[in-house]
Amino acid sequence: MEPSDLHRAVEAGWATASGLGLQVDDAIVIHNSDRVALRLIPCGVLARVAPLGHLDDAEFEVEVARRLADVDAPVAELDPRVEPRVHVRDAFAVSLWTYYEPVGAEVAPAEYSDVFLRHHAALRQIELDAPHFTDRVAAALREVVDGERSPELPDSDRALLSDTLGGLSAAISSDRAGDQLLHGEPHPGNLLNTRRGPLFVDLATCCRGPVEFDLAHAPEDVGRHYPGADQDVIHRCRALNWAMFSAWRWRRDDQMPDRDHWRVEGLNRVRAALDRCGLGRT
Repeated sequence: MEPSDLHRAVEAGWATASGLGLQVDDAIVIHNSDRVALRLIPCGVLARVAPLGHLDDAEFEVEVARRLADVDAPVAELDPRVEPRVHVRDAFAVSLWTYYEPVGAEVAPAEYSDVFLRHHAALRQIELDAPHFTDRVAAALREVVDGERSPELPDSDRALLSDTLGGLSAAISSDRAGDQLLHGEPHPGNLLNTRRGPLFVDLATCCRGPVEFDLAHAPEDVGRHYPGADQDVIHRCRALNWAMFSAWRWRRDDQMPDRDHWRVEGLNRVRAALDRCGLGRT
């Protein structure tokens, strides 16, 4: 968010928690993009604050968290002291979560795979109306093919992303027999190492698809520990994921920090992943 919007978002998160009886003496921004994550002290709350345009996503995330809490999934929990819902304040959607202090080093591949297995098993126990991963691909593709939405994307890179998004989405989704609910974006930044063990966060990306789509977000060694995973499908999903990531970075209104770097790096990752699949362009 821009500084003026960030200031208002911090105030909205602070005021929401205080208004619900939680003690807030300070708010620390721990993530800032199109929405903000705030650590509220000393009440031990993580406030997620987004513009009202993301209200549906925020409400979906809260619903996912509520249902997964009932089946003991390895996910971050909503703050138990307040009603589990999204609060609207000053044109922002605010949800309040338990803050987990990170501990130790990165999650080792075998442990990462184990938490995936437990999370996927929990997701199979709940009923949820979630989009298919191809719906998310289609949204990214719309950004690429519309020059007004991505005016700075060079024509050659536009063709690369368009072909990759359309071709790999169709290939990966051709057999949906094994599809199930997924986290959607379980990259290392969305897996916290806590005193309770590893916990997934950022649940608004929940979707349906093959488990390989989730595994492709993790370090490469993780998928090798996951029983029955198709390594070729993981490689294709990794190329698809980088293509979606790149599509978002080239949006006219994208607000990711260091966006110019990630525009270039994302395209490089797409090409490298396609080469790994044997699908690189000559």
